[in-house]
Amino acid sequence: MSKRIAIIGAGITGLSSAYFIKKQDPSVEVTIFEASNRPGGKIQTYREDGYTIELGPESYLGRKTIMTDLAKDIGLENDLITNTTGQSYIFAKNKLYPIPGGSIMGIPTDIKPFIKTKLISPLGKLRAGLDLFKKPIEIEDDISVGDFFRQRLGDEVLENLIEPLMGGIYGTNIDDLSLMSTFPNFKEKEEQFGSLIKGMKDEKEQRVKRRQLYPGAPKGQFKQFRHGLSSFIEALAKDVQNKGVNIRYNTTVNDIKVYQKDYEIVLDNESERFEGVLVTTPQQVFMKWFNHDPAFDYFNNMDSTTVATVVMAFDDKNIENTYDGTGFVIARTSKTDITACTWTSKKWPFTTPEGKVLIRAYVGKPGDTVVDDHTDDEIVSIVRRDLSQMMTFKGDPDFTIVNRLPKSMPQYHVGHIKNIKAIQQHIKNTYPRLRITGAPFEAVGLPDCIQQGKNAIEEILEEL
Repeated sequence: MSKRIAIIGAGITGLSSAYFIKKQDPSVEVTIFEASNRPGGKIQTYREDGYTIELGPESYLGRKTIMTDLAKDIGLENDLITNTTGQSYIFAKNKLYPIPGGSIMGIPTDIKPFIKTKLISPLGKLRAGLDLFKKPIEIEDDISVGDFFRQRLGDEVLENLIEPLMGGIYGTNIDDLSLMSTFPNFKEKEEQFGSLIKGMKDEKEQRVKRRQLYPGAPKGQFKQFRHGLSSFIEALAKDVQNKGVNIRYNTTVNDIKVYQKDYEIVLDNESERFEGVLVTTPQQVFMKWFNHDPAFDYFNNMDSTTVATVVMAFDDKNIENTYDGTGFVIARTSKTDITACTWTSKKWPFTTPEGKVLIRAYVGKPGDTVVDDHTDDEIVSIVRRDLSQMMTFKGDPDFTIVNRLPKSMPQYHVGHIKNIKAIQQHIKNTYPRLRITGAPFEAVGLPDCIQQGKNAIEEILEEL
């Protein structure tokens, strides 16, 4: 008799996990339970009138190859697109400054561009240079990203360069954000080379060497699909269904009951038994089923940031943007409600019809309630007000889309990874053949979600 595995959630983690189960053991019966009426979770592409607009994640990091490999396996190799490279900016001190060339996440690796930038004062540059002479920072288990970079490079580099680039990725205050949960490689490089700048210089050299191995490869860091990220989700859902995976939409899981040899998935009017279970939902959902277990208490206290993406499409005569680049991030010392903006039609020309301009702005910082407190029209007005500091609007947009993502960005505070490892060990010990994965644990980027799902599935199959 074949084994049965239930996957809860048909987002990218759930669908790719089903794919890896079928690849490893086609005889396993797989059912995916999805509360909404579509797959993809936060991934949602608007495709109308020649536009391809992402309302959730915009793209993925190409050097994390698991997603590209999966895309090729399901027949999307010819649809892969690498972003148009271009200058990125930081808005600080009421002005847009180019991000200095050669920096990695704001950490200088080339001295010339760093010396030339007007974003950092001469004193700030001297302070950053002390990194070359400081010993590695001693930490017990973890340190905040803010604390680590302040000690290595000083306040000014942190606030004007590093914080805008790193803080926005995780929707967490940089002085609370856990280094070991997010960027442990920076600590590893600092330990290895005795200096962060030297470590990043080595990282840059390694990346150049990798590029030389593939001289014809596109230079952009990010990848997309000709018909948007939803086309990847649709192809993946179709692929797993063709292999016998049953996806049940509009199906809410009310409870997971634990038995000695299997699990009971309790639905509205029925229940089903499975030997293995993979949960890929946000913590607000899975805590309904595990609230009785004190080992999960950490998730009750875990904050999540509410954000919104705001898309504006213009006729090109109704907007003036003299900057040649792909977009900008905003230093938290700036008085804006937006945190970043992508000039989508410049970064991804395929997304926008000829003669049109597409902009995507991001709203929502840890601790603020801007998204909750305002209507869609008010949020658009706030975005236009903020953006008018960087570009000129000569007319109204053709259309706008506001996509709210309530409590969608779990905040990884200092100590997060230690708590997560303890919870994961507890799950292994207490709930055999059951795993929980996704953004509340370790994954933020789309390839990370796929990798985590693959790892979890391998463990479940081994235990089966």
